[in-house]
Amino acid sequence: MKIGIVGLPNVGKSTMFNSITKAGAECANYPFCTIEPNVGVVAVPDERLDNLEKMYNPQKVTHAIVEFVDIAGLVKGASKGEGLGNKFLSHIREVDAIAQVVRCFEDSNVVHVDGSVDPIRDIETINLELIFADIETVNKRIEKAQKQLKADKKAQVEIDLLQKIKNNLENGISARAIEFNEDEKELMKDLFLLTSKPIIYVANISESQIGQENNDELITKVSEYAKKENAEVVSLCVKMEEELSGLEDNDKKEMLEALGLQESGLDKLIKKSYDLLGLMSFLTAGEPEVRAWTIKKGTKAPQAAGKIHSDIERGFIKADVVSYEDLIREGSMVAAREKGLVRSEGKDYIMQDGDIVLFKFNV
Repeated sequence: MKIGIVGLPNVGKSTMFNSITKAGAECANYPFCTIEPNVGVVAVPDERLDNLEKMYNPQKVTHAIVEFVDIAGLVKGASKGEGLGNKFLSHIREVDAIAQVVRCFEDSNVVHVDGSVDPIRDIETINLELIFADIETVNKRIEKAQKQLKADKKAQVEIDLLQKIKNNLENGISARAIEFNEDEKELMKDLFLLTSKPIIYVANISESQIGQENNDELITKVSEYAKKENAEVVSLCVKMEEELSGLEDNDKKEMLEALGLQESGLDKLIKKSYDLLGLMSFLTAGEPEVRAWTIKKGTKAPQAAGKIHSDIERGFIKADVVSYEDLIREGSMVAAREKGLVRSEGKDYIMQDGDIVLFKFNV
């Protein structure tokens, strides 16, 4: 699963990417320093694994992961090929969700491509380019469906949906903000529209704004805009996150405590990104390894078992399941069993986030 980091030039995209992945993408105070997308794989912070590590003292601990792609800055006219528009749009098509970085701080030393700080204008600049690209896609699909209509009257259903989407797009409304019924949602899956991708707006703030987010006018505007789009907002200071990413765990903890923070903004972003993709983790725990396994929300037990090995899914018999909270409270699997907290679940069991599982199978 990939999340694309986008934004206008010089809003902090690549610095944020560096902080997340410590991959060292080039940063410079000019547009397009990131021409080819940089890709970094990062662990999803999960304190449950830390606690299970203390309980089992395993040889290895493996976190769930999210892949971030740092995509080149966009300018007006991208949908017409301006700047690096064609590359930008092709790279957006390849990701599953978008993290759009918007600048909410003043700094005379960092040039803004439009000359002033206005996060809503910046958001709309990018969203309009994605809308223009989607209108082109929808128009092509309407043409194709109209040709099919002579031979297949069912094509009218698709045409009606496409026209509904087009009308909204032409009014500046992203596909993710349109209400669809269940049949329309099913048809939407084949359209692959850019504006239907889940999105998080990342409000890049200054150090002086930390802790004042609820009273910040610019961040409030971003939050209000996001609500209309069914989108999430995370506020973080990219400059501070860059400093934090270079510290050892103890030093990082001390710095966060000094700032009155429970966790870093990037940790929040990574967790929200994981959730944004509709993902969750089930856990396996033992002396060899404590591990988080990534599955889609709503996954049933046999398919979850298949994430570990296809043979386990094929020969699935049952799953012994205990919730993370119950295991931690009781202190051991033996104690949890004695209390009757370890359940035996069958093929129709829908996995829950934080389930600790032992699969039984026969091949």
